[in-house]
Parts: sequence; structure tokens; C-alpha cells
Amino acid sequence: MTTTSVSLRNVHLTLPSRAGNVDILRGVDLDVKPGEALGIVGPSGSGKTTLLMVIAGLEKASKGDVTVAGRSLNGLSEDELAAFRRDHVGIVFQSFHLIPTMTALENVAVPLEFRGARDAMDIAADRLQRVGLGHRLDHYPSQLSGGEQQRMAIARALASGAKIII
Repeated sequence: MTTTSVSLRNVHLTLPSRAGNVDILRGVDLDVKPGEALGIVGPSGSGKTTLLMVIAGLEKASKGDVTVAGRSLNGLSEDELAAFRRDHVGIVFQSFHLIPTMTALENVAVPLEFRGARDAMDIAADRLQRVGLGHRLDHYPSQLSGGEQQRMAIARALASGAKIII
């Protein structure tokens, strides 16, 4: 059994800029146990979102070891990372990334349908009900408040059965 859901060891991320390389993450060590909730706080521009993107496999560390849900992300191809995210990581983005031409129910069902879930709509309806949006299934994102859109994005992350929610 895995003793950590997320393990980072000496993680660095360096990105190029016109002025030269910029060290975004420098020697980050982190362990998050299964069931543990963790908040990452810091000033704007301190690397919080970048750290989460490394954990999610959306950004590759320049150096160090990244293990999530028992799997090393080091050296995985983009296709392998995409499959890993699909199967193990639920992400609630700052800007939600909702599809404006789809209803709440359809937005939440999309990742389930990508995985081939036959009961995608039932699961999506359940997750929307759990976040208090059971009465808004047929509403489009533009018809929902910012808080409701955020709850829709949370329902989408929960619907996948992901081991890690970011």
C-alpha cells in the first residue's frame, strides 16, 4: 500500500525567459498522505499554481522526483501523462474550464464519457446533487453564478473517482 498520495523530492522547475532562466521551484520536498487535505499559500507569483501543475503532470519538473498516486511521473510521455491524469487526477482550475455550449450535466459527464463510462450521466447528476446543483442540471455555465460554476468544476473533478483532487 502506498503511504503517500503525493511525494516530491528535490523538485526544481526552471523556465527560459528573455532575461535568462528563471527558477520557479527550487528544491521542493513534499509528502501528502492519502485522505490528507493540504492548502498551499503564498504571495502572488511565488509558484503555487506551478507546483500544483507539476503534481498534476501538466508541467514537467526540470529536476527531482515526482510521485503521484504511487506512480513516478518522471520520464512519462505526454500521452502517458494524459492517461495518468484521466485515471488518477481531478483538477479544479482557477478559471474552471467549463464548456459554454454544454449544460452543467454535460460538462460534468465529459471526462466520464472519455473514460467510456456507460452511466456517465447518472454519475454526473449524482455529483452535481452532492455539490448542491441538482436543480441546475440543464443550465449552461453562463446561467450560473461564479460560485455555482466553481461547484460544477468541483463536481466534474469528483465525478472521475480520481485519487488526487487538485
